[in-house]
Amino acid sequence: MIVGRPNVGKSTLFNRLTRSRRSIVGDEPGITRDRIEGQVEWRGRSFGITDTGGLLPGDEAEIPAAIFAQAQVALKSASAVVMVVDGRSELTAPDIELARLLRTSGKPVLLAVNKIEGRRAESTIGDFYQLGLEEVFPLSAEHGDGLDALLDRVIALLPAAAEAAADEPAVRETRVAIIGRPNVGKSTLLNCLLGEERSIVSPVAGTTRDAVDAVLIHGKTPYRFIDTAGIRRKGATHALAEKLSVVMARQHLERADLALVLIDGAAPEEGGVLALDATIAGYAFEAQRSCILVVNKWDAAQAMGRTQKELEQRVRERLKFLAFAPIVFVSARAGTGLPQLFAAMARVARERRKRITTAAMNRFLATVDFTRAPVPAGQRVRILYMAQVSLAPPQFVLFIDRARRLHFSYRRFLENQIRRAFGFEGTPILLKTRAGSRKHQ
Repeated sequence: MIVGRPNVGKSTLFNRLTRSRRSIVGDEPGITRDRIEGQVEWRGRSFGITDTGGLLPGDEAEIPAAIFAQAQVALKSASAVVMVVDGRSELTAPDIELARLLRTSGKPVLLAVNKIEGRRAESTIGDFYQLGLEEVFPLSAEHGDGLDALLDRVIALLPAAAEAAADEPAVRETRVAIIGRPNVGKSTLLNCLLGEERSIVSPVAGTTRDAVDAVLIHGKTPYRFIDTAGIRRKGATHALAEKLSVVMARQHLERADLALVLIDGAAPEEGGVLALDATIAGYAFEAQRSCILVVNKWDAAQAMGRTQKELEQRVRERLKFLAFAPIVFVSARAGTGLPQLFAAMARVARERRKRITTAAMNRFLATVDFTRAPVPAGQRVRILYMAQVSLAPPQFVLFIDRARRLHFSYRRFLENQIRRAFGFEGTPILLKTRAGSRKHQ
């Protein structure tokens, strides 16, 4: 677990150790708010690491207090704590108070004096021993200097690695991104799914900035939930951290298998579905993620006199390009609709990885009446045979009588026929063409 006051380089250290760009890094203090988890590989050992928001003990403002509460939750399960301080500046009162709190936690605490390069180390770190932490490690997270000694000490503090059961088959993890505009209830939904305060929830729009990962085993299936920052219109993001959050949210969407597209069912404007919702859903569609449309705040929508039929019609009108995605109604705050949501996630994850044999595809192809396809006569092609070449998402190659791109109406017609025959609920279907040989007729 990495802790420290704002802007001392915790997220830079986290990214360096995990060899990723999971945590947002910038000069603006307080960018990290939720706790971010990752994996570190060192000398044959693998262990989890948590990046926390900048801590200011005693700050009663809503967001800083919530950050401190998140760090306290992470501290309970940590095997060791790395406290980061800025080696280029003098110790501050928050540094001293945080060190005092950590000394009373009963956890091993390592002091990382960051932003120290080369020969300056020995002459610079002396003042930091006054924090009362005996194990001090000068380092530069930005350049990677001094990390070997820190990591060697960390793995020495970890419990012995458990031997994995040889006869237990690995269960594939389903990665689920929770996306939507600010304040639609993404963090509330994550906390509800997990049954704990995993993400900071606040009426302040844009509270979540990083993408927060959390793993939950439901039944026998492990789900990794990624709570992303609320995506705003480009012109509505001003602060650097907010702009970075939007970019990172779209990048983290690429890591997911499926996206829960949250829609505020109680929004007063336009029946609850906005143009921005369509834009955000479009990001998931463009990334070829499987999708579930989650209408949140259903209890409040009911109180407004709205019906599921009315909201579903509105969603379908706005998001025609996601006609294959199921719609689930939930209230994250009240905890209702979760069984239906988990059932939909299981179905969609299964459909994303479905494989159809070439024989089955060609038996299907023989039953399709292509004269019904609304395609201009000059755009018609003859499909000789077809085969599925990959999954997640499913991709098919159509071998046709001549080299030509499929007309979009032909493509849509064939996709609808495939869905009618084989399902593929919630997942996009990719169709590619190739000029084939007539011997396969």
